[in-house]
Amino acid sequence: MPFVRGTRASVAARCKVPDGVDCDKQEEQEVPKSKRSTSPSYGAPKLKKRTALVDMTNARKVHISFPGRKKKQQQQQQVKKASVPSLSEKSQAEQQKSSSESTEGKSSENDEEEKEEAEAEAAPAGELAICHVQPHLLRPQIPSEFDVDSGSRDDCFLSPEYAKNIFDYLKSREEKFVLPDYMCQQPNINAGMRAILVDWLVEVQENFELYHETLYLAVKLTDHFLAQTPIQRDTLQLVGSTAMLLASKFEEREPPCVDNFLYVCDDAYNREEILCMETRILQTLSFDIGIPVAYHFLRRYAKCAGVGMDTLTLARYYCELSLMDMELALERSSLMAAACLLLALRTKNLPVWPPVLQFHSGYGISEVAPAVRKLYSVVAQSPSSALKGVRNKYSHEVFFRVASLPLVEFDVLEKSL
Repeated sequence: MPFVRGTRASVAARCKVPDGVDCDKQEEQEVPKSKRSTSPSYGAPKLKKRTALVDMTNARKVHISFPGRKKKQQQQQQVKKASVPSLSEKSQAEQQKSSSESTEGKSSENDEEEKEEAEAEAAPAGELAICHVQPHLLRPQIPSEFDVDSGSRDDCFLSPEYAKNIFDYLKSREEKFVLPDYMCQQPNINAGMRAILVDWLVEVQENFELYHETLYLAVKLTDHFLAQTPIQRDTLQLVGSTAMLLASKFEEREPPCVDNFLYVCDDAYNREEILCMETRILQTLSFDIGIPVAYHFLRRYAKCAGVGMDTLTLARYYCELSLMDMELALERSSLMAAACLLLALRTKNLPVWPPVLQFHSGYGISEVAPAVRKLYSVVAQSPSSALKGVRNKYSHEVFFRVASLPLVEFDVLEKSL
């Protein structure tokens, strides 16, 4: 009969077992065991706690296996087998027969192991075998006159050992993100609307105090999405603000929330529309949003040239002006960064393109010259009343008022090119 939970059942109900079995013993077996305490019992030695991660820099604590230790392990296994009680005569005969067959097949392997043991014994104690690194994993050989990272070897955040490899990799990834001229596929928008959007994104980046990398990546995401998806005119600001949201999540430590972007859009869109557009952009770009931007290359080239912060800021001003021009947006980011720095160097009357820049950028002055001419025509234009975001930003004293600096004459620039 069923019994109430928590009450004890009758002895007859619990002891329905065959004759000859003690019910009291069965009851003791059915009682659930209490959970074993993790702490040692009274009087027992305390166990030393083991850390989850070992010190990888301490080589004395790391166990390294040598080929010469195989012989000792085999001898220990034979001693253990000898201590085991002997088997029957029949099993011993079968074991000897199988061992004789296996020894013939393993004779060649034993010879190789003996050679390895002999080499290990011949090597001095405490020395490890030399590890041969594959050629493509070796650090590139940089001439001493072009080594700009040796002075920052103590700073692990700059990654001086991998700086050259990192920017070579970024430059190789540009082949995947070549931007076509997509305006012919967008019947509802034009290059002027795109320029107004980029100028507005510059103001958003300044108001939210975001990184410059966030601004450049947002423009790249917008362009690559528009290159594959035709949109309506009233959706352009939604695409730009959502691209800035994605770029903030990719670059910022504390990115702005969705409500902040709803506020800067003057509540023209709702939360669901921004989240839906975010999904569309990610799916269109196959979730590959690590696009190389010109700002990364610009800072690298400025370090290689050893220029001051005022010259770098002037090059950044030219680079942000290039974001609004559709023709310059089609250029590669590394080439555009080289063109901006070259124009800034010429404006500051500094050496235009030293050999160290040609080595680290991979561009000669003849390759950069066409992009410099296009950039000069954009910078020399009179500012439009609708596109003053970049010029107002770099007219502040924080940016050395580089927007008010006079531009170099075109004839002087041509002599340098």
